[in-house]
Parts: sequence; C-alpha cells; structure tokens
Amino acid sequence: MFSALITGLSRHIPSQCAVCRSWPAQPLCDACVTRFAQPVMRCRTCALPLPLTTPGAKCGRCLVQPPVLDAALAAVAYAYPWSDMIVKFKFHGQTAWARSMATLMRSTPWVEPALDDADWLLPMPLTRTRLLERGFNQTRLVAHALQTSKVRDDLLLRILDTPPQSSLPRAKRLQNVRDAYALEPLKRHLIEGKRIVLMDDVMTSGASLHAAAAALRQAGAAHITALVFARTES
Repeated sequence: MFSALITGLSRHIPSQCAVCRSWPAQPLCDACVTRFAQPVMRCRTCALPLPLTTPGAKCGRCLVQPPVLDAALAAVAYAYPWSDMIVKFKFHGQTAWARSMATLMRSTPWVEPALDDADWLLPMPLTRTRLLERGFNQTRLVAHALQTSKVRDDLLLRILDTPPQSSLPRAKRLQNVRDAYALEPLKRHLIEGKRIVLMDDVMTSGASLHAAAAALRQAGAAHITALVFARTES
C-alpha cells in the first residue's frame, strides 16, 4: 500500500527534464517534446520519411515491393535525444521511460485510431536468453502503458535465437530472422480475422517486424499495423 502511494505521488511531483535539464518539469518537458518530436510525413507501410505532403503516400520501395504490413507508424526518428533515451531504457534498466514513450506514441497521428480498431496489441517477443539478460521486455512495458486491455504476449513467440540485428547488413537481417517467429499452436485460432497492432521499440530495416507479420498473416490476421517508438531515417 505504501509503495502504491509513493508511485501515485511521484506522478505529480516535478522532476528534471532528461533532455534540457530544466527544473521543475516532467521527465520530458513540453519544450523538448515540441522541438524533437514534431510529426513527420512518413510512408504508409514502412514509416520512412517522405518528401511529400500527401497523407497515406507510399515510398518507391513499398510501391515496387509491397510489404506484408498493411501500415507502419513511428513516433520519432531514431536520433538525439530519443536514441540515448532508448539505450537507457533497454540496457540500463530505466523502465520508467515506458510511460513517457507511450504518451509520445499516442500523440502521433493515426496511432489512436489504430489502437481503437485493433483487436490485439502484440509486443515483439524476446528470446529467452535476451529476456534473462535484460530482465524485462521493453516493448511489453510500453504496450501495457499504451493500452493494457488489448495486450497479448502469449500469442506470438520467438522460436529462434539469432545474432543481434544491429551487427548485420540489411540483406543479412532479412535472412537472419526468417522463420524466427511463430504463433502459440493452441492459441493460433485467436489471430484469424483479427486486426493486429504489432509493437516494437525501434524499426531499422524492418526485418524482425516483417518476419513476425508473416507469421501472423499465415495465421489469418486480417490487418497488421506495425507501431514503433523510433524509426531510423534510411
């Protein structure tokens, strides 16, 4: 009870902005959010930035080779200060960032409708080894901060332990995670005909998300939206 009281009070006690160090502020002050999290026109199916002003447009790559994803949404670019924040969140156990990340994601155009329309919100699963090393699945924490009622982390499984994607070129990344994901056999039927929001913290080549989406599509998912906090710009 006491710990719950402290947690509740901490949400109302000012703190120092992690970016500009202003005081008092929320973990991210309004000025820094305005400066570093401006909406960007992005490709509808891979979330890469576009030099266009037409909502719902696709990039050339997606026009030539349509991805398995029906839509892709990203809150921010994988750049300062967000890249630093993600490192602290994932590798230094600063799990309190999950709530701030979720708030920024909900503020991104088209995210609220995607969450409202979704049947399930699926965080990308980690391998058992990675989960034991880190102690938590960072994407699962953000998913629960977004909309707990739709989160299912018992449907999508990571069945292959592969080398880290960051160490590989794009072509190798695609090959690296092929067949790395599967649906829980006894719950596979829960995917058929459903609208899925597939969540991850960072999207680079999109290989992991595409591999997971392929498994969901094979299970009969009707619509798959990838939702990430940060997207690399190339």
